[in-house]
Amino acid sequence: MNKIKVAVIGVGAMGQNHARVYYRLDNAELIAVSDLSEDTVSRIAKKYDCKYYLNYEEMLKDPEIEAVSICVPTTFHHDVVMKAIEAGKHILVEKPIAFTLKEAEEMVQLAKDKGIVLSTGHVERFNPAIQKAKILIENDVIGDIVSASAKRVGPFPPRIKDVGVGIDLAIHDLDVMYYLFNEDPIEVYATMGSILEKCEYEDHAEIMTKFENGITGILEVNWLTPYKRRELEITGTDGIISVDYIDQSIDVYGKFAQDVQIEHKEPLKEELTSFLNSVKTKTQPEITGEDGLNALKMVLAAKQSSNKRIPVSISEIT
Repeated sequence: MNKIKVAVIGVGAMGQNHARVYYRLDNAELIAVSDLSEDTVSRIAKKYDCKYYLNYEEMLKDPEIEAVSICVPTTFHHDVVMKAIEAGKHILVEKPIAFTLKEAEEMVQLAKDKGIVLSTGHVERFNPAIQKAKILIENDVIGDIVSASAKRVGPFPPRIKDVGVGIDLAIHDLDVMYYLFNEDPIEVYATMGSILEKCEYEDHAEIMTKFENGITGILEVNWLTPYKRRELEITGTDGIISVDYIDQSIDVYGKFAQDVQIEHKEPLKEELTSFLNSVKTKTQPEITGEDGLNALKMVLAAKQSSNKRIPVSISEIT
């Protein structure tokens, strides 16, 4: 099997997971890792038997490297992605795609112009429970979808310093709803606030999203709850699908209630395998840069809505 030669830029918590998965994948060869912390990056390089760089731009000069995962803080996504595109590397950038809409649009356009695969790391789409839920919805197991309600809560993560719960947490479920419903969001209403002194940004948010076909998505996220919960409930005209992201489990209630069996898989492994397949076959990735752009629009609309205290149309986001 021809292996895609890959590298990881940024080996904090998420980047270390990317390095671990690439090292174990049959279709990847981890060539190098890069990070500003020499202690961290040298340890990861030794663990996975690859080169390391303190300067990612030097690493991008390596002609052997075909694709990179970019796992740096959100505020640096634009600069790193643009340099990786110019270096001719295919890219998976962790969510959110960028800090601002203008940055995201520039990244997507340049990737198109240069013929670069640009994928956004919305890993929950690869959760086996979400993929099964999509199949059940497409097979009309619960009839026409009416609404969805998500809860993504837990304690404050000290490693998150540059964004709030909107971009860090809410973006997951907003993207999942868009994926499951296969309809564009049209309007968002949200309330957000900050209670924790140690958090510079919003630490809780309640978001309501209207989709083109009339479905309503409701989402609660926070860094205030002492336990971790990741749940989604989808209501249809003939029943309900209840998803637990953490357990990768589904319950179906209603007219066609059934026992749903799911094969547990690591979503990140599925995501990186899919990304590398798109690089190898030169085809559009399952989660595109445009998908990342769409998810970012929803979060920015939520932030604007909270600031203005009125519903905000997605079309108004620029």
